Amino acid sequence: MKSETNSSVSIDNIYQLDGKVPIAKAIPFGIQHVLAMFVANLAPIIIVVGAATAANPDLDIDLASLIQNAMFVAGIGSLIQLYPVWKIGSRLPVIMGISFTFLASLIYVSTNFNYETMIGAIIVGGIIEGTLGLLAKYWRKFIAPIVSACVVTAIGFSLLSVGAASFGGGNGASDFGSTRNLLLGTITLISCLSFNSLAKGFWKQLSVLFGLIVGYIIAVFMGMVDFSPIAEASFFSIPKFMPFKPQFNLSAIIAMVVVFLVSAAETIGDTTAVCAGGLGRDITEREIQGSLACDGFLSAVSGLFGCAPITSFSQNVGLVTMTKVVNRFTIMFGALTLILAGLFPKIGALFATLPEPVLGGCTIMMFGSIVVSGIGMIANCGFSQRNTTIAALSLSIGIGFTQIPEIYQQLPALFRDVFSSNPVANVFVIAIVMSLLLPKDREEKIKEN
Repeated sequence: MKSETNSSVSIDNIYQLDGKVPIAKAIPFGIQHVLAMFVANLAPIIIVVGAATAANPDLDIDLASLIQNAMFVAGIGSLIQLYPVWKIGSRLPVIMGISFTFLASLIYVSTNFNYETMIGAIIVGGIIEGTLGLLAKYWRKFIAPIVSACVVTAIGFSLLSVGAASFGGGNGASDFGSTRNLLLGTITLISCLSFNSLAKGFWKQLSVLFGLIVGYIIAVFMGMVDFSPIAEASFFSIPKFMPFKPQFNLSAIIAMVVVFLVSAAETIGDTTAVCAGGLGRDITEREIQGSLACDGFLSAVSGLFGCAPITSFSQNVGLVTMTKVVNRFTIMFGALTLILAGLFPKIGALFATLPEPVLGGCTIMMFGSIVVSGIGMIANCGFSQRNTTIAALSLSIGIGFTQIPEIYQQLPALFRDVFSSNPVANVFVIAIVMSLLLPKDREEKIKEN
């Protein structure tokens, strides 16, 4: 099995959860994970700060400092997922980052209340999710395998538009869909595929990094890279703890807790996909417990640093399922890179110059691999009438309704914010309700007994 430990230092250990890999060969795999998620990790905090300052022009926010804090906290969270502290952490190859899942609710709270109230709601919501994680053994049995399989599939489908948007130049880009953006994305994608086809042995698994490097070099020659942020960034800086004094409002907390529950479903789906696609086995109760505890408690820590909640990054789940590189020691270098980027802002500024089409060219196939992994999980559950009904209805309504968000216009604003643009939340709620209400097949009852 891939999880068996090899005591020798070998590159072959990249396919095992434990074991040492030569540092010089491990570092590129770790950096590959950072490049796959770096831009997406920073975008939510930039969007939220922009909305908050637009609603309150007197709000004084040092965006550069918050970006630095976001990288630092993401690195710490990733390190704890890999190497748990007490019961916090899954011991799985999971990379953490600022999540888009919370975006609508963060904007809602920060603009209708204030930024400090948003921070207070994040801290409380994180603690609640972390506590639920520690108590996972009491409620885990209510989430059937078919529910997790549907959530993983929904995560994959929800990311396809993210990859496509990056391929075209990024949401809101003035030149979105331009010839040069599509050309750069195509060159990057072809570079990834060519490297994966021609490289031998473990080198195949660095196809994403190769594509990123080739795409970046081409982008430089095309004049699509702005180096000014690197020159403007300071060389070294300590992340600022509690840049905002938290304020606590019950309505804001309820709004945020609802999304934390949705995020918990995504985390279960992500870690389940890592185990199924990367390790070739089912996830354990201990791993669910640790991953959710890390998600929640580290999100509370992120709030103390003035940032949005952090959660497992589906982009990196796609990278694991595609490459089968699951070694914790190897992926640890990705976590360390994020921490260094938080301490040395010029490193973070360098990563932030990566053009969106380059990222899209590398990630579009990774996201598709999550869809394939989810479909495989559904197949493993069996195509009984009950499972087919749950999967078909949860995916058709959960994904279909979010493509027509006007269908939610009669719901309260809080529910519109949570469900109208989040297919994962819809799929999870529908799948779990149907799983609890539909009578179990005779074969399932026999397995339980």
